[in-house]
Amino acid sequence: MSGHSKWATIKHKKAATDAKRGKIFTRLIKEIQIAARAGGDPDGNPRLRTAILAAKGVSMPSDNIKKAIMRGTGELEGGQIDEIMFEGYGPGGAAVLVMVATDNRNRTVAEIRHMFGKQGGNLGEQGSVAWMFERKSQIVLSKEQADEDTLMALVLEAGAEDLKDSGDNWEVLSDPTSHDAVVEAIRKAGMETESAEAVAMVPKNLMQLEGKSAAGMMRLTDALEDHDDVQNVYSNFDISEDELAKLA
Repeated sequence: MSGHSKWATIKHKKAATDAKRGKIFTRLIKEIQIAARAGGDPDGNPRLRTAILAAKGVSMPSDNIKKAIMRGTGELEGGQIDEIMFEGYGPGGAAVLVMVATDNRNRTVAEIRHMFGKQGGNLGEQGSVAWMFERKSQIVLSKEQADEDTLMALVLEAGAEDLKDSGDNWEVLSDPTSHDAVVEAIRKAGMETESAEAVAMVPKNLMQLEGKSAAGMMRLTDALEDHDDVQNVYSNFDISEDELAKLA
């Protein structure tokens, strides 16, 4: 079992806040549109199937899902969205990956660059920090759903690789090809997931931040996640409980 990551806890709490604001709808609609480019049948398109399940998980109306798929396949207009992965460094040298879905590439590039610069970070070249992360299925459950031993046995049997303690949550990591099987096993056991990303960028190692670097990194991630075009933010920074208390 891997170590505790405060950033993972912060991120999932922020995701829950986004869902309450309804902002998650916009992000999921974009993800469905992009996924549907590879085919509108979820049975033959794992990425689309995952996006639809996530949309249903936040009670998105079926009509919204259907229209998003049709825009992605070209049956309806309005499906021209570019995917961009930004790589850069935040305050204190933490690595940052920003996944964006935008209909205006030039505007989004300028705005993301400005956010990094404002907090003392900078954008890097393609490949500059991506090597510090691994592509993994990442499933998050609250600890109320199961104890460690029960969940560990269940997910390993289904093909998972690791179980992480993230404070209030458990994080289940798997190879992306095992994502559906692990999610299905969890749900068949009567447990509900907080989030289930078929492909997440998980840091290989964590960098501890404190003081001004920690504060600046939190401001940067807040700004990035509030941007309408940003789908996901991944970073390798970690902050101690004492430091979080100071920032609060």
